[in-house]
Amino acid sequence: MRNALPLAGETVIFTGTPKSTEAAELVKKYGGIPVSIPLIEVGEIQKKADQQKLQQAMKADWLIFTSQSAVAAFRAKMLRFNVTADTFNGKVAAVGTRTAAALDRLGFAVSFIPSVFSADVFVKQFNPKKSERLHVVFLKGSLAGSLIREELPFHVSEWTVYETKSATSEIDKLSRFILHKNQVSVLFASPSAVEVFSSRIAPKTTWFGFTVCAIGHVTERALLKVGAPVHVKPETYTLVELVHELAKRKGEFK
Repeated sequence: MRNALPLAGETVIFTGTPKSTEAAELVKKYGGIPVSIPLIEVGEIQKKADQQKLQQAMKADWLIFTSQSAVAAFRAKMLRFNVTADTFNGKVAAVGTRTAAALDRLGFAVSFIPSVFSADVFVKQFNPKKSERLHVVFLKGSLAGSLIREELPFHVSEWTVYETKSATSEIDKLSRFILHKNQVSVLFASPSAVEVFSSRIAPKTTWFGFTVCAIGHVTERALLKVGAPVHVKPETYTLVELVHELAKRKGEFK
């Protein structure tokens, strides 16, 4: 008989910046206890040239967004300068259905989403109509790599619209959960969160004694690089699917 509450007694820790309550509510539905302890925090970068860059972006042939954080920062700039999506005549590409949904709420129709929600797959599949004068703007975070700029076969203008910083105020709380609770799962949604955990928490707890979950193969690679096991990784790279996959794994052991 299928276990209706496969996460019963499980503390499920989200280490990313919360974008919605859907994944946490799903943990509760499965009988678990969701806890949000962000290891990173993001914030919009504001500069004097923002209005000019926004005007240029709204004239682009393509806008590329790889995260909901980039959409949120872009939205803040649009509101600040009274710009609306209906003035944009180009196309939009998004890495991930959640990023696409955020853009849809902002009024943008998304024309392209890669089959796997990752930048390395995006650059292989994104192939717009060839044009020597194609104007492409990539809205990025401060820790984003150079893959999109370097691997796409045309010029890409980068605009860093948000920054990512370590969030260390609740590190002791996370350590206590791992050290003193019997059933703990830790969900990693980015290499940045892995880096903070590896440098600030792992030395106190090691990577063992809890379930390690990665949202996708890039985060999985970051975990393996620091010597962590990866117990759960979903086929579709969203937190909701990660919770589903975690519940499936836990149900098999109960």
